[in-house]
Amino acid sequence: MSSAVQEESILQFDRKHYTDQDLLALYEALLKPRMIEEKMLILLRQGKISKWFSGIGQEAIAVGVTCALRPDEYILPLHRNLGVFTQRQLPLARLFAQFQGKASGYTRGRDRSFHFGDPEHYIVGMISHLGPQLSVADGLALAHRLWDEAKVVAAFSGDGGTSEGEFHEALNVASVWQLPVLFIVENNGYGLSTPSDEQFRCKSFVDKGLGYGMEAVQVDGNNILDIFDTIRHLAASMRENPRPVLVEAMTFRMRGHEEASGTKYVPSELLDTWARKDPVQNFEAFLRKEGVLDDETNTQLRARIQAEIDAGLQEAFAEPAPDATERELADVYAPHVPHSVAPAQEVTSDKRFVDAIADAIRQSFERYPQLVLMGQDVAEYGGVFKVTEGLMARFGKARVRNTPLCESAIVGVGVGLSIAGWKSIVEMQFADFVTCGFNQIVNNLAKLHYRWQQAADVVIRMPTGAGVGAGPFHSQSNEAWFFHTPGLKVVYPSTPYDAKGLLNASIEDPNPVLYFEHKALYRSLTGPVPDDYYTLPLGQASIVASGEDVTIITYGMGVHWAQEVVQTMAGVTAEIVDLRTLLPWDHETVEAAVRKTGRVLILHEDCLTGGIGGEIAAWIAEHCFVYLDAPVMRVGALDTPVPFAASLEKHFLPRERLAKKVEELLAF
Repeated sequence: MSSAVQEESILQFDRKHYTDQDLLALYEALLKPRMIEEKMLILLRQGKISKWFSGIGQEAIAVGVTCALRPDEYILPLHRNLGVFTQRQLPLARLFAQFQGKASGYTRGRDRSFHFGDPEHYIVGMISHLGPQLSVADGLALAHRLWDEAKVVAAFSGDGGTSEGEFHEALNVASVWQLPVLFIVENNGYGLSTPSDEQFRCKSFVDKGLGYGMEAVQVDGNNILDIFDTIRHLAASMRENPRPVLVEAMTFRMRGHEEASGTKYVPSELLDTWARKDPVQNFEAFLRKEGVLDDETNTQLRARIQAEIDAGLQEAFAEPAPDATERELADVYAPHVPHSVAPAQEVTSDKRFVDAIADAIRQSFERYPQLVLMGQDVAEYGGVFKVTEGLMARFGKARVRNTPLCESAIVGVGVGLSIAGWKSIVEMQFADFVTCGFNQIVNNLAKLHYRWQQAADVVIRMPTGAGVGAGPFHSQSNEAWFFHTPGLKVVYPSTPYDAKGLLNASIEDPNPVLYFEHKALYRSLTGPVPDDYYTLPLGQASIVASGEDVTIITYGMGVHWAQEVVQTMAGVTAEIVDLRTLLPWDHETVEAAVRKTGRVLILHEDCLTGGIGGEIAAWIAEHCFVYLDAPVMRVGALDTPVPFAASLEKHFLPRERLAKKVEELLAF
């Protein structure tokens, strides 16, 4: 498209006070991604890259925003924002290696296109699920406010992506907390093939600003000067007066959502109209009319860019396909050696389960000044279970933050804080409510380090479990949902001592941890707990009872059920293994316990089908079969939702069936 010379610009450019050098710099920044795009389309047809999401026709937005911001201000781009990466001067050889899935690419061949971040250049890439990057931008902006830094963050969204709930959550949080985020909506008329009138009913996204209590402006997304000047002034104002701003950039996507999609669904006259508004051709025509650009300068500029593209491609093509090594498994988690921190003094107090957790949070807050706690009602109210009571008075509302009802956005904020060097604890009011943040957890948090070596230093506290008459939406045991997701760690303590030590260790660990707290244990269980700070290593099980007849592998409330039931069985002794950490779980301790008794029962409160016990049983059958004197047996809750009535809930839980199962195993 850009090879043709357009004699007159149909866009209205206002150069204002910008010098010839300023205008030429913008033109070069605009031309470079266009020339790369044109080359990528050729390579796609040649089968040398697998997929391409073209931004032709939209380059002015990414380029204008990036040029207007400072180099050390974060940008969170999408598929069609190549200009962000080129303007931030990412080496083209490495960028092209990323597109080809080579080891020198930013994700080492593990992800494609722009699904990566590069902290060196203050870029945080997207995931395919539209919207999560907007909440991550909130977290980065919150870090700036906590650091008292005068910086802004820019996050991109397509017009289709604004239908996602995360768009609402992110803008609402940013407005409530007055976070300096530029939310850039690229309104290009289509969400893949679905036109705007089938996506939303509002006339303009600017209208949405009022609903969020934020400023909103509209710019011509094909006019590089309009975008650059608008963003430059907005950013300067937001650094002085932190607040979010919604920017709607009107543009059009000239090619398919991705090349295989084509554009048959677009009326030809619409394509013709927007082709005349091409951002590169129109700005080039304007510069020629202004006497800023001539043929010789343009030819030299294009030749220089082409040489850089060719050199980068040559280097990327020469690199072989990546080899699969042990690094694939090693990179799932950020490096961290589990270890124990002993208390400074061996002074213990009897503490309730809930108090041990509160103790851990308080002492971790003292240990890590860059630790933030977020959740619904966690500040003045102290949380619905009063775990966080008194924390806000002691550490301030900047670090102990009430949140709107938006689990997904708050997990995303945790991601952004982690990228900026902060730790965070996110409290789910009930573990059941984590479903509303599921995408951020399993697709963003869990995959962050594996994709581009970024630690995700977030602990999500999960009040869980039944036995309190709370019914199907406040009683679920949902740890198995996360047990299947590489990159997460799942912790589930059963005693006050473990609760404090494991929570401290979870906060210390730079990886995402789902930390389950059984609600029924909060105030019913008391035990000796060191007063000082200490940790217990994640991934290490505990033997809570020694026996010769049967091994019971369990965790959480199951530990107490197992101990109580065995004590009622005359002449029976059990080796009771408390897993404590469910992901990764302690294979060595389990194997030793299996070898000791030869009979294994796996107990968990969760429903039997699809529970963690099934995986552990399969592993024992595969690796410890020669030690077994009977089949591995399991006992869990019924395969129903958690009922409300006490009699039904008692029948649902496995406690009443445990003794019979032990007897069955011993009789085999």
